[in-house]
Amino acid sequence: MLKENIRLYLYACLAVLAFVLLPSGCRSVHKVAVTDAVTAKAHTEFLELMESKAYPFQTLSARMNAELVFPGKEVSSRIDLKMTRDSAFVLSVQPLLGIEMFRIRLTPDSVTVIDRMNQRYVSEGYAGLQSRTAVAFNFYNLQALLVNHLFYPGEQGLSPEHYHRFLLKQEGVTAEVKAKDAAGLLYTFTADGDEKLLSIHISDASESFAVQWLYDKFSLTDGGRPPFPMLMDVKLFSDGAEQGSVKMNFSRVQADVPVQTDAVVPAKYRRITLSEILKSLSK
Repeated sequence: MLKENIRLYLYACLAVLAFVLLPSGCRSVHKVAVTDAVTAKAHTEFLELMESKAYPFQTLSARMNAELVFPGKEVSSRIDLKMTRDSAFVLSVQPLLGIEMFRIRLTPDSVTVIDRMNQRYVSEGYAGLQSRTAVAFNFYNLQALLVNHLFYPGEQGLSPEHYHRFLLKQEGVTAEVKAKDAAGLLYTFTADGDEKLLSIHISDASESFAVQWLYDKFSLTDGGRPPFPMLMDVKLFSDGAEQGSVKMNFSRVQADVPVQTDAVVPAKYRRITLSEILKSLSK
């Protein structure tokens, strides 16, 4: 039963994007090559370098085109991302002519989805679901995924006291940093010789289900900042077979600019639940 609950939790992470996708000028970027080989370093030194080379920000404004693929369904939409670090981030989904059809707002304890097309919305806390599954993954971990940062499951940030909890393996062209949460989910972070985070793989011990988050097309977007991955490819697997994917192609990324992360629900909108979304997807 626990495994099924954990599987449901991971499906829910992609369900919000599926729900909204079913119905300005870009800045120049300079691509950065991925290093071919890893030079072995001490455990703490390698993790410190990974952190020091993570993309720094207090606020973030980005534009992307998201392509969602599920069995029998393939759709895409422009999305604007606004983020205030450790506080909230908003995804404005604009399928046509820059007109917002959906708005998703996530905070450390809740998620709100506004469906302007059907005049309905979802607003739920996710602490209950986490308590039933024992999954440690949280808002801060999702934030880290979106900005290409190393994280420890269930923690708000990463500090030297977390380093000893990771298992580091440095062989060949990549290094692997591994961790496990209270539910037994395995987190494998893969980095190159420049300590850039290239991918994250989350699965149960038997690999009966998994999420794989790949980073590519690293580019310099702001002077003096580390490169940012302009392509993120998220895949969901069950028993080794791919069940769906979301590909995010970024065209603009700006750090530390003014952003708005609100999500005001009009009074006439009808409230629905995340369970209703999952039920409709299952059909």
